[in-house]
Amino acid sequence: MILLRSALFNALFLGGSAMAAILALPLLLAPPAAMIAYVRTWARAVVAALRILCGIRLEVTGLENLPPGGALIAAKHQSAFDTVVWLMLLRAPVYVLKKELLSIPVWGLLASKCGHVPVDRKGGGAALKAMVRAAQAVLAAGRPVVIFPEGTRTAPGERVPYQPGIVALAAATGAPVVPVATDSGLVWGRRAFHKRPGTIHVAILPPLPKGLPRPALMAALEQAIEGESDRLAGLPRTCG
Repeated sequence: MILLRSALFNALFLGGSAMAAILALPLLLAPPAAMIAYVRTWARAVVAALRILCGIRLEVTGLENLPPGGALIAAKHQSAFDTVVWLMLLRAPVYVLKKELLSIPVWGLLASKCGHVPVDRKGGGAALKAMVRAAQAVLAAGRPVVIFPEGTRTAPGERVPYQPGIVALAAATGAPVVPVATDSGLVWGRRAFHKRPGTIHVAILPPLPKGLPRPALMAALEQAIEGESDRLAGLPRTCG
């Protein structure tokens, strides 16, 4: 049954997303707000399909911890689900994403229209500065910026070094940094065909204190995200 339900969802997710992207092309001529609203509807449809077809529910806690206006949402990344959910939870989020993603036909055009911030991972300091400048403009407009500090998806309990982009953004913008934990990888694993019934938990934690030195900020961020993600997944806490 899990195999069949997963196959149905995967077909709908991939095929439906491709069709939705093609149908969105006329919105390239409209104001960005129209594209953002369209993408938000798509994200809600994906979450609904997960619930109906795969028996996967979403439980979000800590919404009260989201500051109004521009903020840095530093989210744990275990699943493709994590790239969808913020389009629904936040009004007009901007993702920091790999530059290569903007080269995807059609999708790249839509992402650019929504204002997502690309980063060239091989570009060194110059690329980091360009990313910071782009994010500053977005934050100044009152839009939240979603960044995955690990830079890649990881399995529950797996550890990879956090990338410097988040602390560079925090230092340059002064925006509040909001850690977010999840256990999404338990039901929707990295590159996993099967989508297993269960509940995906997204825990939005209180913003970190402002003014922390970069090493202290990185340590506090990792401790908060990894510790709470381990707790949600029922794993022994290895941070904090």
